[in-house]
Amino acid sequence: MTAKAFISGCAGTALTDDEIAFFRDERPWGLILFKRNIGTAEAVCDLVAAFRDALGDPDRPVLIDQEGGRVQRIGPPLWPSRPAAKFSGDLYAEDQAAGRRMAWLQGRLIASDLADLGITVDCIPVLDVSTPHTHAAIGNRAYSHDADAVTALGLAAAEGLMAGGVLPVMKHMPGHGRATLDSHLALPEVDAALSTLKHSDFVPFRALAALPMGMTAHIVFHAIDPGRPATTSRIVVDEIIRGHIGFDGLLMSDDLSMKALGGDYSSRAAAVLDAGCDIVLHCNGLMDEMRAVADAVPELSGRSAERAATALAARKPAHPLDREAAEAEYATLAERAGWPPAAS
Repeated sequence: MTAKAFISGCAGTALTDDEIAFFRDERPWGLILFKRNIGTAEAVCDLVAAFRDALGDPDRPVLIDQEGGRVQRIGPPLWPSRPAAKFSGDLYAEDQAAGRRMAWLQGRLIASDLADLGITVDCIPVLDVSTPHTHAAIGNRAYSHDADAVTALGLAAAEGLMAGGVLPVMKHMPGHGRATLDSHLALPEVDAALSTLKHSDFVPFRALAALPMGMTAHIVFHAIDPGRPATTSRIVVDEIIRGHIGFDGLLMSDDLSMKALGGDYSSRAAAVLDAGCDIVLHCNGLMDEMRAVADAVPELSGRSAERAATALAARKPAHPLDREAAEAEYATLAERAGWPPAAS
């Protein structure tokens, strides 16, 4: 089934006639869901099915950001709340095996929640290495300030997710941990030396370069390309993400509607693809912007189409899971990690 090189959002808990026509005519590669799209479990299943029906493709990817902590699009009362990544990192600092197990179980249990809804891709793990100055936009979404811990826990989470039949997207390449601004609102700039970045920020991405999908960071790295954020930098994509890190999977942009990027939406989309990203991500569900993006992107073809096919082929049927036992074990580990925090 043909697709264009973008992932789209939608406005609400059910597709409108205009959205159905848009998806049918413009054929985005995938759909991404946010809290505004989440109603009952039945409504989410219906929304996912309506998207795939519009495209005539029962396997079209549907994505979500279900990390835990502040970033979880499905949650109580219908779905469990999960802790932010840092809780696994704190447990790992005390007991590496327990920390890895907690991260794996979190990925595996999230996968079960998502698979029941027909959601096939989760934008985790966050592989950003935190620093004392990491902006709260990342904050406790990062596992640790230690690159090796981030690597171990990110791999565990990704493997847990994939054991549940859901694909991971590692983010934010090549590293968001040194940003001191929120890229939703402004363009962060990082002055660290390339040698420093290679020995810390890039380490988890390089170690996990075999994962099927990755997402870029809207950050300027002065030591690499002082003129463009990573998302629209051919230098960063070619020399760092594809080169030094060695990632040859499907590379998508972070959200095109974030204020770190400038220009109109057609220009933003073109700049992302010109930089060497495979897929443009646009999340907010605003139809005028969606049309501008769709008009600017081509059919997914060539190496990008091959990467997309390879990524989707990496999704396998879920392994059996004793859900009750897994939840109980997970709860014990989370409690050891200090979650949920005691009421004040």
